[in-house]
Amino acid sequence: MLSALDTAAAIRRGDLSAREAAEAAIARIEDANPRLNAVIGRRFEAALAEIDAGLPDGPLTGVPFLIKDLGTEIAGLPATQGSRLFATAVSTVDSELIHRYKRAGLVLLGTTNTPEFGLNASTEPQLHGPTRNPHDLSRSPGGSSGGSAAAVAAGLVPAAHATDGGGSIRIPSAMCGLVGLKPSRGRTTGSPDSGTLAAPVSVAHAVTTTVRDSAALLDAIAGPLPGEAFAAPTPSGTFLDATRRAPGRLRIGVATEARTGVDPHPACVAAVQQTAKLCEELGHHVEETVAPFDFPDVRTTGGVLMGADLVVIVEDRLAALGRELEPGDVEPFTELLLDHYRGLSANQLHRALRRAQEIGWEVGTVFASYDVLLTPTLPLPTPPLGLLDTTDPASIYEHAGAYSAWTSVFNVTGMPAISLPLGRDDDGLPVGVHFAADLGREGLLLSLAAQLEEAAPWPVPQ
Repeated sequence: MLSALDTAAAIRRGDLSAREAAEAAIARIEDANPRLNAVIGRRFEAALAEIDAGLPDGPLTGVPFLIKDLGTEIAGLPATQGSRLFATAVSTVDSELIHRYKRAGLVLLGTTNTPEFGLNASTEPQLHGPTRNPHDLSRSPGGSSGGSAAAVAAGLVPAAHATDGGGSIRIPSAMCGLVGLKPSRGRTTGSPDSGTLAAPVSVAHAVTTTVRDSAALLDAIAGPLPGEAFAAPTPSGTFLDATRRAPGRLRIGVATEARTGVDPHPACVAAVQQTAKLCEELGHHVEETVAPFDFPDVRTTGGVLMGADLVVIVEDRLAALGRELEPGDVEPFTELLLDHYRGLSANQLHRALRRAQEIGWEVGTVFASYDVLLTPTLPLPTPPLGLLDTTDPASIYEHAGAYSAWTSVFNVTGMPAISLPLGRDDDGLPVGVHFAADLGREGLLLSLAAQLEEAAPWPVPQ
């Protein structure tokens, strides 16, 4: 199993053809997907026809790739968002990210499973059924990019598209043993889906096995469209270049406790402590600190922004269908959220946006003293499938929030954050550690991550 960049290099050298790479990925999908249920939409013949017609000459030409079935659409494929309300929806145009992926030379083989509207930390939608973690088929792959993460962790493709509105790239990366970078707010575009209120907290990128692949994929899609409401600061060089240079001696704040309401599991704390020690050995200044955020406050603020967008998504779909919401259209947990957020006032939305900025300033005080903040990605080990059951709203609300306790704050602030698979729990399953930096500093995170990857390589699919 080659990384995305190694696959592209092999194709450029002539050691492998793009068609051979695609056919091998297709064979792996057909073999493993009945066990994993990671891939839910297929365009194998169309992808092979595109290869035969000639792919663009890009940095990732010929690399097999999958797209999460949420927020980014491929013309001709179902765009279900994991919901029975959208079960018959078919995309008519490619999203802007799809155009950029194609220009980079990626071969798009299909779409991956996601919880309904991305609203769960596990990928168990009623529409498509649960995706299984390749490290233990009884466990969750995380969410909401669980289908993409399971596909990459199982070696079906070297990398896959993902999105993150509360931890949805980093949570499944931690559970599946992958690299998961959430870019800065405005680093990638969501066009043509404006997602006006969700956009401040949600951003698209990928899950990968290597840091260099994450950087190369971000280079391929980064940058605003003309007229974008907001954009991340322009980097001084490429993100891939950032992985090739040493980060310098960094000031690293380490926090394993915060006002999250969740006591961190010893395995999650141990992974952070081991990583902190490694950072010290690499010459960085490491110091314990206190995480300056209150998770219930973060959850309430982000929930209003995402909840308002959910209401609009459902109302627009019903208007297109010409009917009212019917029993079974959405899962019980989604219905509970709809009932709660339908009554939001403009004042409540405005206050949530103001509070998001205030939280950003509060968290920003950390980066006056430290270059990066090191925390657990998750406070708890990978859960079994069924714990985060959307048919039991009370249970999922109680448990799902715990899994985003350390990640969602950086969606509200818009700051970049990355999960690296540097730990293991008592069952040998991956445990992620989490680094965050100030807005626009993905290059710094990628440089540090590449240094850690070289010093303590993690297992990759074989």
